[in-house]
Order: sequence, then C-alpha cells, then structure tokens
Amino acid sequence: MIVMKFGGTSVKDAESIRRVTEIVRERLPLDPAVVVSAHSGVTDLLIKAAQGALKGEVAPRTIILTHQKIIKDLGLPQDLVAAELSGLNELLRGIALVGELSPRSLDLAMSFGERMSSKVLAAHFNNAGIPAAQYNSYEIGFETDSNFQGAIIQKESLKTIGRFMKSVPEGKMPVVTGFLGHDKSGNITTIGRSGSDLTATYLGAAVGATEVQIWKDVFGIMTADPTVVPEAKSIASMSFEEAAELAYYGAQVLHPATITPAIEANIPVRVLNTFEPNHPGTVIVGTSSPSPEIVKSIVYKEDLNLVTIASTRMLMQPGFMYSIFRIFKKWGISVDMVATSEVTVSLTVDSTKHLEEAVAELGEIAEVTVEKDKTLVAVVGYGIREARGLAAKVFASVAETGVNVQMISQGARMINLSFLVDNTDIVPVVRALHKAFFGDQGKARKPVSGRQAAKSR
Repeated sequence: MIVMKFGGTSVKDAESIRRVTEIVRERLPLDPAVVVSAHSGVTDLLIKAAQGALKGEVAPRTIILTHQKIIKDLGLPQDLVAAELSGLNELLRGIALVGELSPRSLDLAMSFGERMSSKVLAAHFNNAGIPAAQYNSYEIGFETDSNFQGAIIQKESLKTIGRFMKSVPEGKMPVVTGFLGHDKSGNITTIGRSGSDLTATYLGAAVGATEVQIWKDVFGIMTADPTVVPEAKSIASMSFEEAAELAYYGAQVLHPATITPAIEANIPVRVLNTFEPNHPGTVIVGTSSPSPEIVKSIVYKEDLNLVTIASTRMLMQPGFMYSIFRIFKKWGISVDMVATSEVTVSLTVDSTKHLEEAVAELGEIAEVTVEKDKTLVAVVGYGIREARGLAAKVFASVAETGVNVQMISQGARMINLSFLVDNTDIVPVVRALHKAFFGDQGKARKPVSGRQAAKSR
C-alpha cells in the first residue's frame, strides 16, 4: 500500500479534482489510500466565519457557494455535504448565541473543510469508476491531546489505525480527512496548518506503507525559497535528517513534524507536483545517495526575537545555564538557536507569548535585552561540518552583500550551519548563498524586502 496526500490547491476546484483522480487511477496497482486537505482557502473562510459569528454573522455564504460550485461542476448530488453545512450553521448560531469562541469550538469549525472535501473526493472517485470510501481520521483512530489548533497525535494511535484499516472492505480505496483528530473526551481537534502531511505519514506508519506521497503545487523540496530565488532547483533526493532540518528551519513544503513517523517506520516520503505529475519531485529516504553538492538547501526562519542575557556571574558558576533555561521552560517558550561567550548567552525565540514575563524573571539574575524582527538563515546538507572551507564560503558570500551577521551557530552534528540577520536582509543573503553554492540558473529578478517576500508566500 502507498499513501497519497493531496493538499488544498490540489483539490481547489473540479478541474483539479479530475486531475487528482487520474493521478490516483494510474497508481491503483500500488493499492493507494488517499489523505485530503480542505479545498484551497476554505480553512481560512471557516476561521473567518467562526470569528464573524461573534458579531452575529451566521450565514457562511462563500463557503456554501464554493462547495456547491465544485459539486455541481463534478455532477455530484447537490445534497452531498448538506449535513456538514447544516452542522456548521448550527455551530455558528451557537457561537453567536453564547458570544464566545473557544479553542474547542474553533477546531470544530475548522474541521468542516476536510470533512466536506473528503466526501466530495470520494464521491467523484466512485463516479469515475474507482470504488472509494470516505473516513474521518478521528473515527479511524487518530487520537490527540487537547491542545486545540496544535494537537499532538498520540503514538498509541498507530495500532488502532492499523486495526481499522484492515477492516476496510477489499476493493474500496480509503479517502481520509487530513488535519484532524480527537482527544480522549471525543472533542475534534486540529493538528496545525499543513497537518495533513502528518496525517499521511502517521497513516503510512500505521499500515506499513511502502511509500508516502505528498502531492502539492511545488516541484518537491527546493534549493531555496522560489519566491526569493526564482532560479531555485528541486532536490532529487535527501535524507530524513536533512528534510527534518529543513522543515524545522523554515522550509514551507513539509510540516515540521511530518518526517518523524516516516523515520521511525523507515518509509520513504516523496514530494510531488499535482500539476506536473511526471516530474520526479524529491524523495526522502533513510540515507540519501552521495552527491557532489554537500549543501542541499538554503532556508530561513523569520520574525524571531533575539534575547541576549549578560552577567559576570556566569564565570565559573555551575548551574547558570540551567537557571536560564528553567525560566524559559516555566513560561513555555521554545528556543531555536543558542550561542554563548564567557559572560553572555544569546538565543532566539519565535514567539512573544510570555516573553515579557520571562525577561522580567531573567532580569533578576542578569541584564537582558530583546531585539525583534530577526531571521535565522540555515545552510543545510549532510557533511557540512567536515567540508573544508565551507564556512568561509558562506560568510564571504554574505560579506559581499554588506549584511551584518549577528549570531552564528554550528552544532556537533553535520547537518547545518546557521546564523542570524535582520528580516530586511533575507533576500540579498539567500540569493548570494544560492549563487555561491548552486550558481545562477536563471534571470535574477529585482530584489524585494524580506517582508515583501514573506507576504508573497
């Protein structure tokens, strides 16, 4: 069995769904199971509808029209998602009546996107001669914690999901909702944006799939963000470690946690383009093939906060670092990057939630400064640490742009070299690094600011 996940842009309209159907048909001999996201833009519309209900607006007209058009264009029964639309209206009326939008209610509202798109896709498969059955992921065993909007799938789910999948009638292709789960109390949860990728790899691990295919609107994983570097190339193959590093450091193609189930089950993950199905995309495996290009990709993670903690009390004092990180743990703040000197610790965090409280507490043991609007740039590839002259090449390229590097980090492992710059320096830095390691493959466009680049994604 293989697992095929299709993102929102892959099922955005009737034409796209017909394209997906033919892609699936070609792979029927591989015994596929399909995981699907909501139609493109629908999750955002559901969030707006839930927020609008607080103001008494309970008619999700755009959501209704979007689904009615797709259903009509595919020649499916007009009442196909009537129950879901009715349930959504009931929920919105409840939010309006109570005057409160709880995280639990927001997750429930967001769940309707996948619940409707999966029914549409399964119905079209059947009409097209591909026997299919629709399943909500929370009904087949995807259990999570109760951290709404970012719930974590429980590993114990794997056995439950595996048992359920064995009960699917022979000859029926499962079409499963991505993005969703439920907690022990039966509340529907969501597992974060792009969480359908994670659904797919968990499903693959549960059934012992031979491969998980992530179908998107990109040519696999790229050597850089193509909105910043138009000449970026797709990467043919990479290791699990490299892919996990890229996801963590800002690559938008995969959910940061997606790789974990695949690593543990040793299942290859292939990222493919729905609109160019013959393109080989990127395959992620346990160990990638040897390549003359040690650097696989240039990635960045923006809008970070640089926290600098300075104190002469650090000198020769055991437990000082423990004191610092205990405070960050207390306030639930995740740290991305760390660099130390004799009397300072510099680190980055990607959220300001509870940062003020943490800084106040840190101020009792040290002087603390916070600088905003920073970007972590990472040069990723297996073997970087042992590549002679690579660091010199990185920083020579950055120096040519005139950009100031504010912090540098390279761990003992051989996966990445990372450093910190201002948000406004994203474009010149990433372009210079890409040129240094991959050359100019196309015509350069006029540079834009980092903020503009971010908005274009």
